[in-house]
Amino acid sequence: MENTQKSPKMKMSKRARSEMLQGYAFLAPAIAVILVFFLLSILFAIYLSFNNVNLIMGTYTWNNFRNWGNVLSDRQLLRALQNTSFFALIVVPTQTIIALIVAYTLANNGVRGKKFFRLVYFLPTLTSSAALTMIFMFLFNLNGPINGALLAMHVVNQPINFINDTQWTLRVIMVMNIWSTVPNFMTIYMASLVDLPESLYEAADIDGANVLQKLRYITVPHLRPITTYVILMGIIGTFQMFDQAYIFSGGSGGPANSTLTVALLIFQYAFGQNNQMGYAAVIAILLAVIIFIVSRISERLNGGNGIA
Repeated sequence: MENTQKSPKMKMSKRARSEMLQGYAFLAPAIAVILVFFLLSILFAIYLSFNNVNLIMGTYTWNNFRNWGNVLSDRQLLRALQNTSFFALIVVPTQTIIALIVAYTLANNGVRGKKFFRLVYFLPTLTSSAALTMIFMFLFNLNGPINGALLAMHVVNQPINFINDTQWTLRVIMVMNIWSTVPNFMTIYMASLVDLPESLYEAADIDGANVLQKLRYITVPHLRPITTYVILMGIIGTFQMFDQAYIFSGGSGGPANSTLTVALLIFQYAFGQNNQMGYAAVIAILLAVIIFIVSRISERLNGGNGIA
């Protein structure tokens, strides 16, 4: 006898097709944005990297691999890479450690006024980067409060030129970046600490573990995926650091290229007097590759439990 009963697959085909079309309809705006501002932008940047581009005239002249060859002899790029790498090497671990310690402290039930301290620590995140940069330039000015305090405590005999001294300018930006990013990462850690099982801490109390031992053997291992995420976001942010260096140096990367970062150098080549948009595209692609490689290395070193 012929089985005329339709299979469940045949019964659900129209419904599944309808749901699939609805899903793609909802995804269409996001897919369009990704295509225009991500994929097409990457392809256009690659195309620009092989051309001499004149934005004013709107001309594109093919020059083969000349832009890529200039990377090997660009001393400005080497200095920018050195500054950016040093910046990331100091800022990323420091802001991660401080954010974890502050979050762990504020998550402790024995701390009074936790809500007040959370609000105070989170305030820098609500302020724009440009405003924070101007505030720190005032604080570290020759006649600013920092120099005034150092002179009053007889730490130094004369004011330190934090803004225009090559030994200090980038370090001031580091302090500002750490101070402004720690609250955001602290919030991420605090949200994750809520999910940690209390039974582990209770067992540690029975075994006589102190606060530091709990942090080392319980909190840190359980927060490893979150730490990987924080490190990756820190690496991306530090390697793309632009606005703070631009405001501190007035766009020049000075004094003596001490605040010249890769992102600032891309801006100078693309929109500066040289008007080398093609070469700027080469550096932008190089920066993206460096960020990807460094992020993957840090993810592997931290256990590979971060974002894919």
